[in-house]
Amino acid sequence: MIGTHLETMGGISSVVNVYRAAGLFARWPITYIATHCDGSGLDKLGALFRGFVQFMVLLLSGRIKLVHAHVSSRASFWRKSLFLLPAMVLSIPVVLHLHGSEFAIFFEKECGDCRKALVRFVFNRASRVVVLSAAWKQWVQGMCTNPHVLTIYNPALLPRQSTEWSCRKAYTVLCLGRLGKRKGSYDLLDAVAQLTNKHPHVKLLLGGDGEIEQVRVRAADLGISDHVHLLGWVRGEGKDRYLRSATIYALPSHNEGLPMSVLEAMAASLPIVSTSVGGIPEAVSSGTEGYLVEPGDIPSLVACLDRLLSEEGLAERMGVAARCKVEATFSAQAILPQVEAIYRELGAA
Repeated sequence: MIGTHLETMGGISSVVNVYRAAGLFARWPITYIATHCDGSGLDKLGALFRGFVQFMVLLLSGRIKLVHAHVSSRASFWRKSLFLLPAMVLSIPVVLHLHGSEFAIFFEKECGDCRKALVRFVFNRASRVVVLSAAWKQWVQGMCTNPHVLTIYNPALLPRQSTEWSCRKAYTVLCLGRLGKRKGSYDLLDAVAQLTNKHPHVKLLLGGDGEIEQVRVRAADLGISDHVHLLGWVRGEGKDRYLRSATIYALPSHNEGLPMSVLEAMAASLPIVSTSVGGIPEAVSSGTEGYLVEPGDIPSLVACLDRLLSEEGLAERMGVAARCKVEATFSAQAILPQVEAIYRELGAA
């Protein structure tokens, strides 16, 4: 299995860490090879070089039965291609697991004819292409001719027990992810600025890396610095603590695959306010587990947040429905057997 280092910030590491925690690595003889890490360009180049050497030693010694590659867009795709193409030449089965929320933009607007041809070649030669939602399956099937495109949702770990609603901090809106336009960070700031008159106690907790200073300046310009708390990147117990204390989870993204943070928030019994992009509509039914709006629709975002902040018991009821949805459809127990079925079908048992 190849992907980013498991301590990096992002969705792929979150997914693979759930795989590990749920026992996939214990049940299968998986060697995980990191091809990328956080840090400087030199750090990233070193991770790629070490990963490629390790991979080629295993490949040329005949010790690889299957390659499961977690792929995003742009540099991630080209890096993984260095590993996938030699495996394909040696007829090793390849599972291309697509995570990139902007892969369509990358392919359609940033690749010329030659690069598009190479992308299609890699997708067509993969033994299986795994995508995160029905919408992404439809796009991939239109882009390539591979008949083996499967939808497997990202998995989430369920907390052992839900937090009592009375123990949560009222009027607390949480958002986790890389700060910037793609995640709707500025849309969320604009929405909170419009809510403060009616809800003077509302607090927005933003956890993530990215455009931290720009977000801080924007909050100051809007006059809501006292309502916005920048947490930096949070993980582990720190992330769990914020999920247990918030009352609403908001992620008004402009592009997504199937964000792990939404599934984690649902598992923690939080109602969701998000957008109808990528796989989010398959996780959140608007009006049941939360609300969905169109990307950039600030008035609708304000209205949905206001409803959850104003109507007594609504956020709690939607949070309960969200946890039930994850338990039935997105839990590791529901998802990992689908991954393991691919391994068996491709002869890795």
